[in-house]
Amino acid sequence: MKPRYIKRAIEPTVKKAVKEFPVVVLTGPRQSGKTTLLKKLFDKTHKYVSLETPDIREAAVSDPRGFLALNQPPVIFDEIQYAPQLLAYIKEAVDAKRHLKGQYILTGSQNLLLSQHISETLAGRTAIICLLPLSFKEALRQPDAVLPWEHSKPDLAQKKFSHKDMWRFILRGGYPELTAEPGRDPVLWQSGYLHTYLERDLRLIKQIGDLTQFQIFMRALAARNGQLFNMTEISRELGVAVNTVKSWLSVLEASYQVIILRPYYKNIGKRLIKTPKIYFTDSGTLCYLTGIKTIEQALGSTAGSFLFETVILTEIIKYYKNKGLDSQVYFWRTSYGAEVDIIVESLGGCIPIEVKLSSTPKLKMADGINTFFKNFPKSHKGYLIHAGSIVLPLGKNTVAMPFGML
Repeated sequence: MKPRYIKRAIEPTVKKAVKEFPVVVLTGPRQSGKTTLLKKLFDKTHKYVSLETPDIREAAVSDPRGFLALNQPPVIFDEIQYAPQLLAYIKEAVDAKRHLKGQYILTGSQNLLLSQHISETLAGRTAIICLLPLSFKEALRQPDAVLPWEHSKPDLAQKKFSHKDMWRFILRGGYPELTAEPGRDPVLWQSGYLHTYLERDLRLIKQIGDLTQFQIFMRALAARNGQLFNMTEISRELGVAVNTVKSWLSVLEASYQVIILRPYYKNIGKRLIKTPKIYFTDSGTLCYLTGIKTIEQALGSTAGSFLFETVILTEIIKYYKNKGLDSQVYFWRTSYGAEVDIIVESLGGCIPIEVKLSSTPKLKMADGINTFFKNFPKSHKGYLIHAGSIVLPLGKNTVAMPFGML
């Protein structure tokens, strides 16, 4: 039986973009649901063409004008990174009928390649939207959920979800296929996913000769997930040059496998040069790479705290991406040890967020947030996101709330 479609929070953003731009580009990691989403929304209005098929790709590359004449808009070209030469000819076709909106919808899994080609050819003609794996609320079939600080009157009532639901989502991750088919073995699925990613995406982005060494790098990175990233240390451990580590990290970021979280400073220039933290985009991928298969394993190791922190961070980023916005998200850390896990720039100020795997929030857990308020007194209310089920005020400016309410 065909898996039931899971409604995505990004749908209104995609529909709006198609009405306002001649070209819409939907990016995101492989298997995040781009093709399924577009077929669902535009099955009756747009022709669908996959450029992943070798013969179709060859036709597009060898005779781009003829190919576009055969596939007149409105049309969806899936996996455009396989035929980036088409973009210049799409520009030519769009400019001939600039007033028409939604002519071409393009998808791609490699941000590095797409950004370069699109900025060169389709600047001013395209909307670029990123679809990440499912959020927890999408997995629960609640795609219209709103972040507390993005609502004038946030609903602090407990949403319906169980502890089991939460951990199932964390351990399996947000890729739609694993949610739509709950009987699938997540370990086997993630193994196959990473093999496909290594064989297809990596060789397309950069010529990485030793895939085994790159896999070791991914596992070493997963072991440091959520921690300050020391490039020199990991290069020494793996026996490769620092520039190689830097290049490999850029590949993972460009293919949406990791998120680079930078420290928050008033001086924007400092954010770019200070040591960042690295988080995997999907918690299921992170669990696979670190060998976490059960709730007990997660709770019984320090990796569990970083795993939970990863989920909270990616939930926030997914929310803004689904709105078509760039998420302004950072972490805060001082030289004397004060720290806040996540800082969100929103509503003209900062929202400090602390993440605790504990189900029992306590006043002391908000110490980092309180210190942040002393340094940035004009900040908005702070939140402590925990794994329990209660809402609790933690002092004047902070509220503890369960993960499911995020």
